[in-house]
Amino acid sequence: MRNAYIKSAGSYAPERVVTNKYFNELLGEDVDTWLVENLNIRERRWCSENESTSFLCVEAANRALANANLKAEELDLIIIATDTPEFISPSTASVVQYKLGAKKAGTFDINTACAGFVTGLDVASKYIRSDERYRNILVVGAYAMSKYLDMSDKKTVTLFADGAGAVIVSATENSDRGFLASKLYTEGQYHDWMGIYAGGTFKPLSQDVISTKDHLLKFAKKFPKEINPITWTRMINDLTAQINVTPQQVSNYFFTQLNINSINETLDNLKVPRERAHTIMEYFGYTGSACIPMALDDANSKGKMKEGDLVVFMGSGGGLAFASAIFRW
Repeated sequence: MRNAYIKSAGSYAPERVVTNKYFNELLGEDVDTWLVENLNIRERRWCSENESTSFLCVEAANRALANANLKAEELDLIIIATDTPEFISPSTASVVQYKLGAKKAGTFDINTACAGFVTGLDVASKYIRSDERYRNILVVGAYAMSKYLDMSDKKTVTLFADGAGAVIVSATENSDRGFLASKLYTEGQYHDWMGIYAGGTFKPLSQDVISTKDHLLKFAKKFPKEINPITWTRMINDLTAQINVTPQQVSNYFFTQLNINSINETLDNLKVPRERAHTIMEYFGYTGSACIPMALDDANSKGKMKEGDLVVFMGSGGGLAFASAIFRW
């Protein structure tokens, strides 16, 4: 049976390092202690003025292509998962296709906020399984949220960062390897609790909007802290049951990298050792739809991914959107 597998990964983060100490000075209070103890964030990367989302995508994509020993011309499709696009229109994927020189590739963007990368994995895998014309698909999760931060808002400015992670999803005739199952889920009643709520058709940009900072990222309401662990636990239990394995048989977990306590609580619920979730938020902060592929690339480069391992991807983000997938590496 034809299947889709993750052939390679690559990632990129801007050179500018912003430590927690920067925010202690900016905000005039100790935020470092809380960030380390509750989120496990010590530093993050922010774009320079001349770096944009497409730049991040291209850097990560070129690394993934090199690791797969593929040329951009061999790509059949490019999927960019981001909620910080290059433009409102056209798609960021079209910009990336041009910059890469991927002349054969079709393109589109996905926006399910920070669940976007796992949603992209789901879509790419099903393209390959259903249509033999697709053999190599580039999926990139990218985030340039520093461009949308209110520097006086300590609820957001200390958390969000920039980066991109990419994978090449390719066709294989080895049915024992690759995509096994997935699930998308949304709690839409939370759509107006966190986001960037101006600049679209509901509230076009105007001087009034800019003066009230409605075009910048904001937490409008505080999310229930238990919502991620409860939903992640349920979705992972459902996912593993679907393929007749237990969560304990999964070797590697990659979660949305915002809150270390939510990750640990979920693993404890599943009775899985905490070290099976590879994290990078210590050094890269919260990179939204980029964090899962960035963590995957980091784990793979450190030799943590073994052929035949079961791997779970569990993403969540504004909307609230959730996306899960399980692969055999």
